[in-house]
Amino acid sequence: MPERSLTILQLTHQGDVAGSTTMIFSLSQRLARLGHRVLIGCRREALLARLAVDAGLEHIPLDFSRLPRLADALSGVIAQHHVTVINSHEGRDRRALTWLRWQRRLPQGFVVTRHTMPLTSPLELVAVGLSADRTIAVSEAVARGLRRRMYPTGRLTVVPNGIDLARVDAAPSAADVAVARAALGDVGGRPVVVILARRKDQHILLQGLAGLQRAVVVACVGLEPDAQLRELASSIATRHRVVFVPFSESGQAFYRLATVAALPSRIEGLSLSLLEAMAHGLPVLASDAGGNPDVITSGTTGVLVPALDPAAWVRALEQVLGNPAFAGRLGRAARDLVRRDFTLERTVERTEAVYRQALSRRSLS
Repeated sequence: MPERSLTILQLTHQGDVAGSTTMIFSLSQRLARLGHRVLIGCRREALLARLAVDAGLEHIPLDFSRLPRLADALSGVIAQHHVTVINSHEGRDRRALTWLRWQRRLPQGFVVTRHTMPLTSPLELVAVGLSADRTIAVSEAVARGLRRRMYPTGRLTVVPNGIDLARVDAAPSAADVAVARAALGDVGGRPVVVILARRKDQHILLQGLAGLQRAVVVACVGLEPDAQLRELASSIATRHRVVFVPFSESGQAFYRLATVAALPSRIEGLSLSLLEAMAHGLPVLASDAGGNPDVITSGTTGVLVPALDPAAWVRALEQVLGNPAFAGRLGRAARDLVRRDFTLERTVERTEAVYRQALSRRSLS
C-alpha cells in the first residue's frame, strides 16, 4: 500500500539569494510532483516567495520580526492548512517552533535542516536538537560541527545537498550567454576563473593575483562589490581583469565560458554552486574548509586550498591552469562524482524518508 501524501510547510526567515533558497525551492518542487502538498513560509518580499508563486506553489507570507508573534502565526497556519510536517531552515523559524514544542502546541513532525556550519551557541543548539524530531545536516562536515557543539546526535541525519541536473544541462538562452560575454568582455585568450557565490572570501583570491604571473580574468558572479573588493580590483596588475556581476538568472552561462571554478569560502555547508560547476565538468578549486572536503578529494575531483591563504591560491591556480591534462582529469572525475552521488532525486528521496521518520516519532503516521 503506498504511503500517504503529506502536507509539508517549508519555513525560512531568509529566502533571498543563497544556495539554501535554491535548495528549498528545488526540494519543494520535487516533493509537490510526488503528490505532497507543499507550503512555502517566508517573507513576502523574499526571492523564494516569487519563485514559489511563479512555480504554482502555495506561499504563506510571514513576519519573522518578533518570536512570540511568529509562533502564534505559525500555530494558526499549521492548524488552518492541516500541516503534518514542518521543515525549518533558519534560526528565527526554528526558535519559534522550539518555543511551540516546549509549550506543547506542536504535535506535528518537526524537522530542522542545517545548511551551514554551526555558529549558534551550544545552549540553543541543545534546546533545538532536543525539540526537533529529526535534524538534517547537509554534509558530514556540518554534522561534525554540530556534534562538537554538543548537539544531540540521536536524531541527526546527513542528507547531502543535490543539484537539478536538468537545470545544469539546459542550454542557456542566447540572452544569458550575451549577458555573460558582455560581462567578461574581451578575454584575449586569458583563462576565465569564475566564483559564483555571495560574499564568500573572494578577497583572498584577489589578494593572490599579484603573485600570479599567468594573466587571467576573474568573474565574481552573484554579488555587488563592497569597498574592499573594489579597491582590490582597481589595484591588480593590468594583465589581469576582475569583473563583478550582480545576481541574475544567467549564472549557468558563466560556467559554459569558464576555464576553472573557484570557491574561497572558509565556512561552507555544501555549496550548490560548487556542485554545479563540477557537474559541468569544470576543474574546481575550493578552500579546505567546511563541507568542501566532503565532495572534493584533492588532486582527484578538484584541488583543496588552505583557507585564507592568498599565496596558496596562486599555487593552486598555476597548478591547474598550467597543466591542461591534469585539469581535464579533475573535471571529468568531478562530473562523474556529482552526477552519481549528488543529484536532487537522491536528496528528495532521503528527505522524504526523514519526514516520515519524524512523523513516526510523533505517532502521527
